[in-house]
Amino acid sequence: MTYEVYAIKYAHHARRAAENFIGGPIGGDAHDGPMPLDYFVWLVRGEGREIVVDTGFSAAMAAKRGRQHLRCPTEGLKLLGTDSKAVKDVVITHLHYDHVGNFELFPAATLHLQELEMRYATGAYMCHECFRGAFEVEDVVGMVRRVYENRVRFHSGDAGLFPGVSVHLIGGHTMGLQAVRVKTRRGWVVLASDASHFYANMEQVRPFPIVWSVADMVEGYRKLRGLAASAEHIIPGHDPLVLERYKSPKEELEGIVVRLD
Repeated sequence: MTYEVYAIKYAHHARRAAENFIGGPIGGDAHDGPMPLDYFVWLVRGEGREIVVDTGFSAAMAAKRGRQHLRCPTEGLKLLGTDSKAVKDVVITHLHYDHVGNFELFPAATLHLQELEMRYATGAYMCHECFRGAFEVEDVVGMVRRVYENRVRFHSGDAGLFPGVSVHLIGGHTMGLQAVRVKTRRGWVVLASDASHFYANMEQVRPFPIVWSVADMVEGYRKLRGLAASAEHIIPGHDPLVLERYKSPKEELEGIVVRLD
């Protein structure tokens, strides 16, 4: 069995290269310049099922955090014929605001999350602003409510979701960050999410500065390479180059959706 995999852009943030590497312009990038972030959700489709990876954030959250909101992620999914209300499985790679917002727009879905991530987001580390800054408390509380509604499926490390689709604990960026491995027509594709924001983070071993454990983040680059068919099969979480390296499935979707398989 093989699956189709799509990256769907829903937001954008202008920033500089020095902000994307530990050490800033001295230890990070001596030639500082524009290096923006794109924000994506991903769709895995095949074998009679649709799996959404992450749920993005809302226009209100974009205004709060100074991001450019282009469209609701559910509208991006609709461009591919996917109704968020009918999706049965959503993988939440981690609980940062830009990956877990909007989950209420997927009312029929089981939410797949690492148990370690819930422990991290609700435990002692959140007493420190350097760790909690990328979390939104209402997202975390909302996820706890879904637990009590029996709508969260916890995973402890690597786990198969369906034949040809699995999640893999990477950590680093957050304690319980997970990547998604998918069998496609061109081999095993790995949706790295924020295990590597940009191609440059993993290819040059220059970690992104929002991090729980630098050691785990760097080790995560090695694990990603071991999971994917090749380095070219690893999809970073926020790199605008994804839209350049892959083709859109339809001309009218250029700049919004690319097919990764």
